[in-house]
Amino acid sequence: MQYIGRLDRSLYRDRALTAIRDAIVGGDLAPGTPIKDVDLAEELGLSRTPVREALARLTDEGLVESKPHSYTRVTPLDTAVVRHAHAVVQAMHALAARLAVPLMTPADLDAMRAANSRFEEALATGDVTAALAADDEFHDVAVRRADNFAVTATIDRYTPLVRRLERLRFATPPGRHSVAMHADVIAACALPDADLAAERVSLNWATLTDLLESDD
Repeated sequence: MQYIGRLDRSLYRDRALTAIRDAIVGGDLAPGTPIKDVDLAEELGLSRTPVREALARLTDEGLVESKPHSYTRVTPLDTAVVRHAHAVVQAMHALAARLAVPLMTPADLDAMRAANSRFEEALATGDVTAALAADDEFHDVAVRRADNFAVTATIDRYTPLVRRLERLRFATPPGRHSVAMHADVIAACALPDADLAAERVSLNWATLTDLLESDD
């Protein structure tokens, strides 16, 4: 019974974590927004304990910051922090492509093409949320096929810090260049040329660098 209790607590914490993280990276909780655990708990229909645990995890992830007896808030969009996270995410996705290409199947290539089509449609209609989801699906094909725990864990750990910047990219015309860049990645995977695919994936992620530089 004690184990079941711990399991339930973990599920509630994960539920709170997902909801709050999604609200932050989706812009519903904007940078600098004050956060009160009691308000979040009421909104999510949870007790304060899992919400506090979720906020502690988000603090570790760099999405929330707090000062004891003073405030808890969504972190401002710190260019230096995002730049560091972006460099790691970019490198891990390139590595995933390099590892995945020799193992890819025709079904993987079809999945990438389908995701890119959904990505293009979402950009055309200005649906940034759908564009982000399709972009994730596109890159996740290589991540899953690479099947490297450390790569996956690192991407999962640092992507939330980059996600707020990605929303800005896909809301602007330059973001539409990613459709053609995705097609270049698919072509390299189909050859198959692992080094070329990794290079093209890295170039695709490098498009975020322009937004980082514009904020300096």
